Amino acid sequence: MAVTVDSRLEATHDRTLAEDVLDGLTRPFKELPPKHFYDAYGSELFERICELPEYYPTRTERAILHAHASAIARQTAAAEVVELGAGYATKTRVLLDALAAAATLERYTPVDVSESTVHACAEQLIDEYPGLHVHGLVGDFERHLVHLPEPPGPRLIVFLGGTIGNFLPGARRRFLRDLRGSMAPGDHLLLGTDLVKDPNVIEAAYDDAAGVTAEFNRNVLRVVNRELGADFDVDAFEHVAFFDPDHEWIEMRLRARSRQTVRVDALDLTVRFGRGEELRTEISAKFTAERLEADLRAAGLELSGWFSDPDDLFAVTLSRPAVE
Repeated sequence: MAVTVDSRLEATHDRTLAEDVLDGLTRPFKELPPKHFYDAYGSELFERICELPEYYPTRTERAILHAHASAIARQTAAAEVVELGAGYATKTRVLLDALAAAATLERYTPVDVSESTVHACAEQLIDEYPGLHVHGLVGDFERHLVHLPEPPGPRLIVFLGGTIGNFLPGARRRFLRDLRGSMAPGDHLLLGTDLVKDPNVIEAAYDDAAGVTAEFNRNVLRVVNRELGADFDVDAFEHVAFFDPDHEWIEMRLRARSRQTVRVDALDLTVRFGRGEELRTEISAKFTAERLEADLRAAGLELSGWFSDPDDLFAVTLSRPAVE
């Protein structure tokens, strides 16, 4: 068993955060990308969200994986699993178990922006899977997949949790095309996608009664404060979540409770918020089978497996490079 953690990207991540904050806070409608939720504290909060009664995606996706992991292992025969936004690999273990049982798995590559999370994940996995090599990659999976090591055999890229829905439609297709460009014949993409359903069910999942999601949402301001020397008054912003039926996505925002003036020292930037002004922190698109298949097709991928739950709340799909 062996562990390698590639932390060369940490400085690049700092630049990425600065670029995203400068771009997002100087727009007429302010926004920040959700990838910056996930420092160590944000990752812990998200693990708590996944156990909330209102938050159906994680338990539903986990049940789908438990039901179909062996079939996925047979179909992919993956020697390497690359997981984007891996966190603590909580759900992925069922796939690792199935691939280990099939005697194909050699390496697991978790990709995450939090170095402490990557290290913790790697240490846990080498204890659980004797002989497994873990090559952790600290970085932004939108930018840093070029740093992946050569695969030992067929590669399974795993992107779970419905995170693909965080991309706007054009960016989503570009990202899928980039993934396709990193794939060789025999590789597969395993994608978790939340499905269109009753908006009340969706909204409850993003605005839980215990307030954990609200704390998670506001954590992005703590990240900016710590990393860029900003002085956001975190408690001066309230959590907002609503379903947009026209776009079929949920939005999370932070709403200023009063007029705010925020200084971001690292950017030499002063930002003003009016009372009630909102900062968008996340969109999460919900999919139909037709929309997802169209996105995959536009990226040069073909659907090779569709796995869902009895209530059609969530889907896990396999796709592979299309034959030209």
